[in-house]
Amino acid sequence: MLDTATYTPRLRALYDETIKAAMIEEFGYKNAMMVPRLDKIVLNIGCGAAAVRDSKKAKSAQDDLSTIAGQHAVVTKAKNSIAGFRVREDMPMGAKVTLRSVRMYEFLDRLVTVAMPRIRDFRGVSGKSFDGRGNYAMGIKEHIIFPEINFDKIDESWGMDIIIATTAKTDAEAKALLKHFNMPFNS
Repeated sequence: MLDTATYTPRLRALYDETIKAAMIEEFGYKNAMMVPRLDKIVLNIGCGAAAVRDSKKAKSAQDDLSTIAGQHAVVTKAKNSIAGFRVREDMPMGAKVTLRSVRMYEFLDRLVTVAMPRIRDFRGVSGKSFDGRGNYAMGIKEHIIFPEINFDKIDESWGMDIIIATTAKTDAEAKALLKHFNMPFNS
């Protein structure tokens, strides 16, 4: 368990010491409170057809996501019944978790420095996946790139969505912020 009162993550210290000043210089903000910062990171695993066949798959995804995030993940359930896909209302379909503060910075650090270099044939992430309001979304094909996951004990490899929400007003500001956090953009 992290003692959040005394512990400062490496990326948070980097933000406070160098990134803020670089962003003020680059965009000409009038004060330090105008500088964009990370708000939250949302992780999501959707099981899809595997959850329809076996209801334990959503629990497995939840356990794996909790291990990756370092915080308890929530099982997501179907909102509507869809007869063609054999999905019933309230059927477990995946898992999600929202990271803030210390865990958010720790996860981003592990994602950029440990997990992404483990992706086979990795050439960087797309620089076009911004939503117009300064938030970035990306997908990972296999969750086993995280070192917390024991490769021998997983029953199925899941894809994973990662959404990085920032307080930036534009995509250019958000991209600059993430570049300062060493996000490997390919364009």
